[in-house]
Amino acid sequence: MNGEGRVVTAKQEAQWVLRAQCDDREALESLLRSVEPPLFRYVRGLVGEDDAEDVLQDVLILICRNLAFLHTPELFRPWIYRIASRESFRHLRKQKRRPDRGLDEPVPLEELAVSAVAPSTEMLESLIEADTLTPASRAVLALHFQQELSLPEVSAILEIPLGTVKSRLASGLAALRKHLAMKGNVNDRRS
Repeated sequence: MNGEGRVVTAKQEAQWVLRAQCDDREALESLLRSVEPPLFRYVRGLVGEDDAEDVLQDVLILICRNLAFLHTPELFRPWIYRIASRESFRHLRKQKRRPDRGLDEPVPLEELAVSAVAPSTEMLESLIEADTLTPASRAVLALHFQQELSLPEVSAILEIPLGTVKSRLASGLAALRKHLAMKGNVNDRRS
């Protein structure tokens, strides 16, 4: 959806990309308006509420500067999420907000069983905002479930092997189950 509540198709975005590459300012503005809300949610999930606007601004500037180099307009969405991922992780490294050792923690085998059912939007947003995940797992969950990208697309965007994407997805879902179990125990104690 764009800022006016209309659903924007991939074809419309590709047309805006082509027009923006020909210096059509209106097309560029429409393009940026259509992607700003989902990009903000994604970036906020990675870097937190306090820094999300600054990182998003950097992402939007990079999109504007590099749009002319995008040769396949149909790949605009994966391309912008790659930019957002890189900028978010760059920001996290720069700020040293989270220890680097947690980015690729091994997951115990018993936690690798992944449910075929996707978590609800509310549960996923709750987990992402609860800051119980590493930024790496948070990125995989947000791209796969919130942006509805396939695991191979997530792999390409984050520039990591598909196996690593699957491991981070499993780790994130295990954290979601643990988080929900803990919330359930807290609620049980209140009763």
